[in-house]
Amino acid sequence: MKIGLVLSQAPAYSETFFKSKIEGLQKSGFQVVLFCQDNKTGFDGCEVKLFSKVTRYSVLQAINVFRVFLGLLPYGRRVKRWYTIEKPDNLKQFLKQVYINAPILKSNLDWLHFGFATMALQRETLAKAIGAKMAVSLRGYDIDVYPLKHNNCYTELWKYVDKVHAISNYLLGKAYGLGVSEKTSHAIITPAINTNLFNRQQTSYTDKPLQIITVARLHWIKGLLETLEALVRLKAQGVEFTYKIIGEGKMREELLFAIHQLDLHKEVVLLGKLAPKAVIEQLHNSDIYIQYSLSEGFCNAVLEAQAVGCLCVVSDGGALPENVIDGKTGWVVPKQQPKLLAEKLLEVVALPQDRQQVIQQQAGERVETHFTLGQQQAQFVKFYNE
Repeated sequence: MKIGLVLSQAPAYSETFFKSKIEGLQKSGFQVVLFCQDNKTGFDGCEVKLFSKVTRYSVLQAINVFRVFLGLLPYGRRVKRWYTIEKPDNLKQFLKQVYINAPILKSNLDWLHFGFATMALQRETLAKAIGAKMAVSLRGYDIDVYPLKHNNCYTELWKYVDKVHAISNYLLGKAYGLGVSEKTSHAIITPAINTNLFNRQQTSYTDKPLQIITVARLHWIKGLLETLEALVRLKAQGVEFTYKIIGEGKMREELLFAIHQLDLHKEVVLLGKLAPKAVIEQLHNSDIYIQYSLSEGFCNAVLEAQAVGCLCVVSDGGALPENVIDGKTGWVVPKQQPKLLAEKLLEVVALPQDRQQVIQQQAGERVETHFTLGQQQAQFVKFYNE
């Protein structure tokens, strides 16, 4: 069986989700080809085919178009079939899509799998044109953010998709609300981590300054401003702490201003983007992990934090309650209520050492039992075989 995986760009070193999936499928005898816009990372885990480039230099663009369409001549029936299915109003726009997607049009695939729902836009009928089944993965941005700006953006996609992969029950339920038929075949396959990279630790946090951490892009949906508001209350209660935020994003200046306004410049540190090993090291040196997002599709960072033994406090946004079981593997707090978050943090800090360690142990064991790369790989093999 041959799987075509469509991404915007080849996986980076730290993106284990797609790399693990490809590796697992290959071990099970599948052929995998990756279609993407560029391969700046030099990914060589499978065959990589780049979409045809659009350049602003007219002469070079004309040469590229000629070469691509010449190469498509043996696949004229597929192009014609795509045109028949699409019935495009704008021939020029259709030909542009033919040009860009030439590598897919020339491929013989059993499945064409879009790694993000947004990658399937303007390609909704492409799988049918080449005689393949179509699968699509649902992730946080696809379902929580993009449709807010583009109403009914997936109407055509839902008509043609053969199977849906969601990383959480939350996202699947949200997709139903966006128009996916409940009769559409689907599977929930959550993110997973390489548990061999994480050595669980158990320590007491009652006798030292609290080390708090969050790993997230600096974006409004991550609830970082609300987290800072909660930490102001923690400081007012006399709790000494350092709060580190790992990640980059458009909100950096806004966060710096908020840190200044809230007089948290001595407690809060923005570390920027770190290499995966450095992130793990920071987690190992932390006591409490906070993910107070407005919504999350699932959140790998929370899995990693549980794996190393951080006590995790998360919001009830999106799929976070599927990631952390309230009162058993961590704590779930209603989103956008900094006062409640502060109260929960004070409660966690005041817990007896033995209770802290029970939570740590239960969280680590759940990650090791339910969120391993091997399990994820097996689930994807099943996804395509069923």
